[in-house]
Amino acid sequence: MEVISFINYKGGVGKTTLTSNIAAELAYRGIRVLLVDLDPQSNLTFSFINVDEWTELDKSSRTIKHWYDEFLNGDRDVSLQNLIVSPDNVNHKLKQMKADGILDLISSHLELINLDMELATQYGGNTERTFRSSFLRLFTRLKRGLDEVRDKYDVVLIDCPPNFNIVTQNAIIASDLYIVPAKADFLSTLGIDTLVRHIDSLTNRYNNYVKEDHGNWSLINPKLTGIIFNMINIYNSQPIQNQQRYISQVRRAYDNRVFDSYVRNNNTLFAPSPEAGVPVALNTEVEGVYLDIRSEIEDLVSELLNNTRISVWEESNE
Repeated sequence: MEVISFINYKGGVGKTTLTSNIAAELAYRGIRVLLVDLDPQSNLTFSFINVDEWTELDKSSRTIKHWYDEFLNGDRDVSLQNLIVSPDNVNHKLKQMKADGILDLISSHLELINLDMELATQYGGNTERTFRSSFLRLFTRLKRGLDEVRDKYDVVLIDCPPNFNIVTQNAIIASDLYIVPAKADFLSTLGIDTLVRHIDSLTNRYNNYVKEDHGNWSLINPKLTGIIFNMINIYNSQPIQNQQRYISQVRRAYDNRVFDSYVRNNNTLFAPSPEAGVPVALNTEVEGVYLDIRSEIEDLVSELLNNTRISVWEESNE
């Protein structure tokens, strides 16, 4: 099971739209996908389930916030499996398309934004040993939770918030890989270097604690799978000149870690998808430029599969 985080410090880069469409295309190709929404805006959650369905999850304490609440309230290790839901619309569409994959979801919560300060109270100690122990226990919460579903899914895609708080660091520590979605402009690319440095620093700090602790912890190595340029404006079948300039700058800095594939901007096609609960990648009733967009998503996923160990599950693997 590969765990991939989608993260950019800049909001508004189409991160959630990209995550949902990649997940849908992977499921269409027969891959078992679990989505984890860690963004308090909950946009990924509401791209697959409606408000009434989410309200029922909230009432029954089945969101990621409630899972962390159990840890804060009573130091209880509750199974992540209790939070998993199978969105009806998208899985019905996958069955109609005779796809063998599945797409499941762990929902976020609007109050997740308040959680970080509470989690910080669990982080500390009077000695170096207790400080190290509390760090490892707190920051591996999600990693250990996802280990419980390792045999059920081929890939986990985590939609991270645009920050580097404790919940985001939980995601990075749980991840094998991470992807940076970006618009081809100054503000969207400005923070990529900082983000990569923060992840490298967290990795080094975590691994040093693991080596010093001699406990039942494992080293981590979250790798930058690539930077995906999203919301591209097309002219004469190419990104407009100003966007090409930023793509070239980032490509020079990160060489082969910039995806060749990109997804163009089109609010007419993407905007209605969350309300329908079915991503554009599974929209079979498109033509013209809309078909081009769906083809771009397909090319992007093909490139992702070529760069990772994600593979279609087979019965013989059980």
